[in-house]
This record gives sequence, C-alpha cells and structure tokens, in this order.
Amino acid sequence: MIAAAAVQKPKALRQGSRLAIIAPASPAKADRISAGQKELQRLGFSVALQVTLRADGYFTGSAKERRGEFLSALNDPAIDALIATRGGYGSVYLLEEGPLDPLPAIKPLIGFSDLTTLQIYLWQKHRWTGFYGPMLAAGLDQGPGAASGYDQASLENALTKTSGTWTIALQGEALVSGSAQGILLGGAMTLLETTIGTPWEVNTDNVILILEDRAMKPYQIDRALMHLKHAGKLSKVRGIVLGDFPDCPPPVAGSPSVRDVCARLLAPLGIPIVYGAPIGHTQRAMLTIPLGVRARLTAENSGTLEILEPAVIE
Repeated sequence: MIAAAAVQKPKALRQGSRLAIIAPASPAKADRISAGQKELQRLGFSVALQVTLRADGYFTGSAKERRGEFLSALNDPAIDALIATRGGYGSVYLLEEGPLDPLPAIKPLIGFSDLTTLQIYLWQKHRWTGFYGPMLAAGLDQGPGAASGYDQASLENALTKTSGTWTIALQGEALVSGSAQGILLGGAMTLLETTIGTPWEVNTDNVILILEDRAMKPYQIDRALMHLKHAGKLSKVRGIVLGDFPDCPPPVAGSPSVRDVCARLLAPLGIPIVYGAPIGHTQRAMLTIPLGVRARLTAENSGTLEILEPAVIE
C-alpha cells in the first residue's frame, strides 16, 4: 500500500475560500455555469471570475489556453481550489506539452468525468489527493439532493473535514459481499483505461477502485473491463465501487445488462463489490469521493464507504 507520508493533501476549504473556475475539456452552457456559481456562493465560497475562452470545436478553447488557465489558477496565491465547469473531452491535451512540473502548493481539484485524466496524473506524479465530485454545470447547477444534483454532506466532508472519519452511504447493492480496506482511486472507466501505456498510468495495487461511466453499451463496458483485467489492473484491487451507468441499456431486449456484465467479469475476483452508487455520471444526487485516501468498503445491503483519513489538512 502507498505510504501515507507520501500523500500530499491540500488545505481545507473554509467559509470565504476562493475557487477558480476552469474549463479543461468541453464547453458548458452559460446559464448552467451561472447556476453552479450561485450554488458555490450559497455554500459560503467565493468564486473568481472566469476568463471567457472562444470554443474550438468540441473544446472550450485551444489546448494552450486551457493549459494556461489551469496553471494560472494553480499558481495564483489568491486561489484556494479549482473546480471545473463540466467534463466532455480534452483534459488530456493539458499534458500534451509535457509535464506540469514544477507545481506550486497543492490545491483541491474538483470534478469528475474527463477530469479523471488530470486527477490520475496528479496522483501518479505528485501523490495529490483529488475530489471526484460535482462541477458547476454538472451537479452544482441542479442543487443539493436533487435529481442530477449533488450530495452536499459528502462534498463538504471531503473538502473541509480535517480530522476523524466519516461514512458515505453508497445507495447501491452488494454484488459480492465482504469488507476491505485500501486507497480510493478511480473515476470514469474509459478515462482510467486510457492511462494505460502513458507516463501517468494508474497503479491500482491495494486500491478500492471507483469505476463509472455513461452512454456505453454493455459490450463496450465488457471490453473495457477485459482490457483492465488483461493489463493487470484488477489483479491486486482490494474492492470495487461501481456507478449506476446511466444511458447504458442493452441494445437488444433480453441481452446482458451492464450489471450482468459487471457481475460476470468482476465477481470471480472474490473481493467486495458494490454496484449502482450515485457517483460521477448519475441521474441521482452525486456523491463526492475523496481520492488518494484510505477507506474501508463494506459490501453489505446497499453498501458503505468509511473514509478513514481526511483528504485535506488544516
């Protein structure tokens, strides 16, 4: 297991902490960004004005502009955390010009979906903890506890709690019962898969692995899981938490579902597995999962995840 001393944690957010809005991937609608910004302010945070970039195809702006925005927020001493507008595709281009080194003091990077690439990079290269949770135009805009919104308690615990443990109710089902401890890592399954062969390839040894995605056919999820298996990414995993995979129906009535595929391929691992948690792409209130910290997965009934150490420091 990765030594706790090697992990770098950011300072906890407090009332008035200033968040920078970044758009490392695809563009989002202005009204949804505005709604998300108002929700952050309702939570007591300050939000820095975002420089408007000119959309470049399916990217928010050019790779140079998006990388510059990201590095500027990291280097600005007035900024306490970074939060994305939405995912889509394009974060990997921020790494195209080479490493992001040297990096300044660690800051929380909040987001899901395409942000998986940056979160894994920062973990593999610098052992930064991460925050797999809502973004302005993907969760925060819909509000706390709402459909396609976010879970306020897990977001605040992840970003502000500096001592003790806390438990996240996973609201899924146990595919394989049991309990296990490990480091929480993972994210969008296709983005995690595409780190294989890169300098920031994810190491899943002794990990409780988070896997979720959307709009994939069951056979495509089968293919991704088989790739992860053949690449050795499942052989030393301690436990798995799976999302609820919205918009992934079987293409033919009566053919295997995503749940069927996951049960067939993952149950033989003999480790605790919870399926159907509202993480990442979900139509329920999205949980925030701290990445890079020790946790205990209990796969009984609807499943729980006990966070055994804070993701932030005083």
